[in-house]
Amino acid sequence: MAEESRPEEITQLLLEMKNGNTQAANDLIPLVYKNLRRMANALLRQERQDHTLQPTALVNDALMRLIGTTHLDWQSRAQFFAVASMLMRRILIDHARAHRAEKRGGEFQKVSLDDRLTYDWHKAESLLVLNEALDRLEEIDPRMSKVVEMRYFAGMTEEEVADVLKLSVRTVKRDWQFARDWLYREITR
Repeated sequence: MAEESRPEEITQLLLEMKNGNTQAANDLIPLVYKNLRRMANALLRQERQDHTLQPTALVNDALMRLIGTTHLDWQSRAQFFAVASMLMRRILIDHARAHRAEKRGGEFQKVSLDDRLTYDWHKAESLLVLNEALDRLEEIDPRMSKVVEMRYFAGMTEEEVADVLKLSVRTVKRDWQFARDWLYREITR
């Protein structure tokens, strides 16, 4: 049965995990994996074609961190996917920073063999610029920042974001539009 048809079961398993049931995590993974994989694919489609981080690795890294997190107060399926999207964003940012460090010297000396083999750093740099702008937005308006993370990085619908943040859909739409415009101005400065 598809994950989308079992949101109540996912919420129940999250509550059981919060209460210390270790088997609940094992039962949860098959229910959320497909959706997490979809989110990872969407995120990586925005990256360069030869990205060294694959969707499976991104999902597995995120799952290890999510399942290993005992301090989170899981409330719902939507909250779980919102946290997962933020976590995947952070994993990609860390990955981009590591590649930028390598680009600038890092551990290895860069040897160019052919112009066609040179790495396109533009995507990693763009992701870092977006992350910095999103951090500035979070300082100004944390709610708008969360809306962007959930819509852009998790691919959540406006209705899902509204559910997680306990807002009206109209407010989410307004925040999403304002945040996109604000981020565009920040990034193109």
